[in-house]
Amino acid sequence: MNDSIFVGLDVHKTTISVAVAEAMRGGEVRNLGIIPNRADQITRLAEKLGKGDRKVSFCYEAGPCGYGLHRQLTGLGHNCIVVAPSLIPMKAGDRVKTDRRDAAMLAKLHRSGELTAVWVPDAAHEAMRDLVRARATAMRVLGKARQHLQGYLLRHGRIYAGKKGWTLAYRRWLTTVRFDHPASQIVLQDYIHAVTDAEVRVDCLTKRIEELAPQWSMTPFVEAVQAVQAVRGVAFIVAVTVVAEVGDFSRFDNPRQLMAFLGLVPSEHSSGATIRRGGITKAGNAVARRALIEGAWTYRMQARVSRKLHDRNERLPQAIRDIAWKAQVRLCARYRRLSAAGKPKVIVTTAIAREMVGFLWAITRQVQLVPAA
Repeated sequence: MNDSIFVGLDVHKTTISVAVAEAMRGGEVRNLGIIPNRADQITRLAEKLGKGDRKVSFCYEAGPCGYGLHRQLTGLGHNCIVVAPSLIPMKAGDRVKTDRRDAAMLAKLHRSGELTAVWVPDAAHEAMRDLVRARATAMRVLGKARQHLQGYLLRHGRIYAGKKGWTLAYRRWLTTVRFDHPASQIVLQDYIHAVTDAEVRVDCLTKRIEELAPQWSMTPFVEAVQAVQAVRGVAFIVAVTVVAEVGDFSRFDNPRQLMAFLGLVPSEHSSGATIRRGGITKAGNAVARRALIEGAWTYRMQARVSRKLHDRNERLPQAIRDIAWKAQVRLCARYRRLSAAGKPKVIVTTAIAREMVGFLWAITRQVQLVPAA
């Protein structure tokens, strides 16, 4: 242990603050100063700290600078972890924050083993995840564009008489809307163009995901995307989103850990004999959580294998299909039971999404054990 050091890095766009903690118990913690955030400077730092075959363990917080620093340091043969910022132990009374203090704190906590590392994807997996997130962003932009258009029409008393919006009939109705003032008509057309452009962007990104998903970096991810589609409410886009955001399912020892990672477990503030539980923590991955909750709405219908679901299941092993059918029977019944008890639909779908995660975890375990048919 005396030949080891722990290095805390407070990373920014142009600079990195460096602190070192000696491995021995109560060892010295010192700041080495600030270096430019450049590849050559980082290599020079790693070579300096690793002289004499000394074991160097780096750590830094996950943030907007990404995983490039992690890949460079591990490529140089050093250990490096990327730390979850929300899980770093903090002193309640500490009101002073500087780059030097942050780096020293990371070095000390890394030495004591109190930091929680995040899973670092490889470059190909990160690229696929960025593509999935780009589509999620495009979907939010599309929703906003439609909201702006409908709000504008409502404000001027143009109300569609049909039951459902954004159908072919609704789009034809939009072409019949007229305003007396030319400026108002221009605004309407601009809002319509914004919706059309957003829809084209979503369709384009969806096609790119469909083209690139079979070329994913590792075969287990491709198999996981195919396998989780056996579950009702988890079609291709939802499956790719969940697998891209979760990554390696095997790092979760049980489904409860995966539920917590996705922020689908109840929050709690209990003390002594008093037990207080609130809404879900929302502390995990928001993109995957949103996709799963949307998929949970399908369980309001009775359990059955539709044609689309049958086609998705056709080439999957029997063990995976059995888990998917068990999930459907249980979750459809649970949806009806919770609804009959008077629970709000939002709470019901969230509860269903949480249980869906457990079945998804079980299916991904089968992917590791059972080869695809």
